[in-house]
Amino acid sequence: MPVVVPSSLLPASAAPAFRGRIGRDAASGHYAVPHRYRLHVAPADPDCLSIAVTHALLGLDDTLPLRLLPEVPDAPDGSYDVLRPLYEASAHLYRGPAAAPVLGDGWTGRIVSTHVPDILRDLALRFRGDGPDLLPEEHREETDALAALCAHGIHRAAQRAGELGLDPEPAARRQAEEARAALFAALADLDARLAGRPYVLGTGPTLADVHVWGALVQLDTVHRWHLDATVLHRVAEHRALWAYAGRLAVHPAFARHLDVAAVLRRHRARCKGREAAGAAIGVVDWAGAAGPRP
Repeated sequence: MPVVVPSSLLPASAAPAFRGRIGRDAASGHYAVPHRYRLHVAPADPDCLSIAVTHALLGLDDTLPLRLLPEVPDAPDGSYDVLRPLYEASAHLYRGPAAAPVLGDGWTGRIVSTHVPDILRDLALRFRGDGPDLLPEEHREETDALAALCAHGIHRAAQRAGELGLDPEPAARRQAEEARAALFAALADLDARLAGRPYVLGTGPTLADVHVWGALVQLDTVHRWHLDATVLHRVAEHRALWAYAGRLAVHPAFARHLDVAAVLRRHRARCKGREAAGAAIGVVDWAGAAGPRP
């Protein structure tokens, strides 16, 4: 049975996480079997996009079907009506949001996991088959560190910089400056890593690239609307990093589920913040790989 983390132990904005794992064999309960599981994802969401890219890199269309959901959930709390029965079957008297992503078990009709890091690891380790090694043993700690850098140094830092950047209060301005500094430091670190190499960890794509590329997509399509032109100019100075982002944007596995228009529709449906002047200027032409830009 999946472990359900109580709402009281999670941030107010987070859905309770189902934390089941895919094991090595039948003794684990959940194990890798073709056609047993289904992934429910809305690729306009950055977490779902990361899962969809990993699924494509591993070539799992015939093994683990994807169910693609609309970019904007049915309910304000992030719920999808189509996922509600799955959540209610998985936790007695469940009343939380029925959010994506979900790794569901077709044999039991219940959720295995909604926890993105676990899903990514299990895809890479349990469903690899003849696909590429996306989580090399010698790079696992480094991959986890890069995932944390993307989550906190790019996503969270850009979010905080945007939230606080237009606040005139001295404390908010200091916090905004700290967030901007963290963002610039993270981008500089990644830019240095990518100088002279095609991928973050070497010559082939890994989960590290899934994390980094997803963070760059989010930064350049969503967070940019809340950052002023001065910040965006600094962001764009990391040439190696953005050249890398552009290369991956035309890689079939990365481009397949990237829909910039859908990302922006999702953002506009959910966003409650103010937009800064000059923030509509992006760095990468994502539309070159994913359809017309709105």
